[in-house]
Amino acid sequence: MNPNLTAASERSKLIQWLVGIAVAASLWLFAYNQLTAFADWVISLLGLTRQTRTGEALHFFFYDSPKVVLLLTGIVFIMGIIQTFFSPERTRAMLSGKREGVGNVLAASLGIVTPFCSCSAVPLFIGFLSAGVPLGVTFSFLISAPMVNEVALVLLFGMFGWKVAALYLGMGLLVAIVAGMVIGKLKMERFLEDWVQKILGGQTAEHHGEQLTWVARFEAGVDHVKEIVGKVWPYILAGIALGAGIHGYVPEDFMASFMGKDVWWAVPAAVLLGVPMYTNAAGVIPIVEALIGKGAALGTVLAFMMSVIALSAPEMIILRKALKPTLIATFAGVVAVGILLVGYVFNWLL
Repeated sequence: MNPNLTAASERSKLIQWLVGIAVAASLWLFAYNQLTAFADWVISLLGLTRQTRTGEALHFFFYDSPKVVLLLTGIVFIMGIIQTFFSPERTRAMLSGKREGVGNVLAASLGIVTPFCSCSAVPLFIGFLSAGVPLGVTFSFLISAPMVNEVALVLLFGMFGWKVAALYLGMGLLVAIVAGMVIGKLKMERFLEDWVQKILGGQTAEHHGEQLTWVARFEAGVDHVKEIVGKVWPYILAGIALGAGIHGYVPEDFMASFMGKDVWWAVPAAVLLGVPMYTNAAGVIPIVEALIGKGAALGTVLAFMMSVIALSAPEMIILRKALKPTLIATFAGVVAVGILLVGYVFNWLL
């Protein structure tokens, strides 16, 4: 085949892809900016208002469902492209063995600039595994991404000052790093579901950066979206539905009544109460402010906040697609211990 014709064909395909991506990105941004209006429209169509419990729960569902799916699609597409630059062997060599501790720190730090809820972070978790990143390092990211990000830090700074924000940052990163290291040391890869173990073992198609054109990278990104989003979207909707029901019907006064500083069991109780709920940092921090205004202790409320974000039942439902119950229980137990320590430290210091 004529090399000039081949090169011209590749350029034509690349231009088509770039135009298509630009159009898709514009539509994505437009849809994302219309989420609130869409949820409001659905609620009004049903003859409800957000002042009712049912209306608030349904608004939560119709707002978060398209939001999470949009975020997932964009994130997974980008991750699919990034993965074409690294073979599983190369990435595993960079982050395994002696460097696993460094990998935990880097993964947890990445979460600071990754403002995604726990459900959005799950596809990235799978993407990290597919790139050969160790399980413990990957868990450090999964814990940090929803819990310690710039959204949480900015809101905490604005509501409670820099000392609280800085202490939360330090403790949140510590929980993510230590929990990831503990899970890594336990060598629990055998408790991943079979399809994830195949990814971890490098049995899926491998892309070597130096051999692929940009067209091939974009195609790999689309394939990644089909594979990952196609597997987890039913779990996402189920998780958001559960979270929406509880979000609309659990009263704040009920929780504030026993979250005082002098009640020794308040911190573990707050953690347990946070588990069935689902929201991101931006959604839960205003609730934190309201609870503190009603007399709840800061450490207890922050433990509740961390539990809602990092240990939510909807997240566990989504994770069940990729993890066996033993690994989910270990993950939840290790993180819960870390959150309990954070709650007691905050109550002791402040």
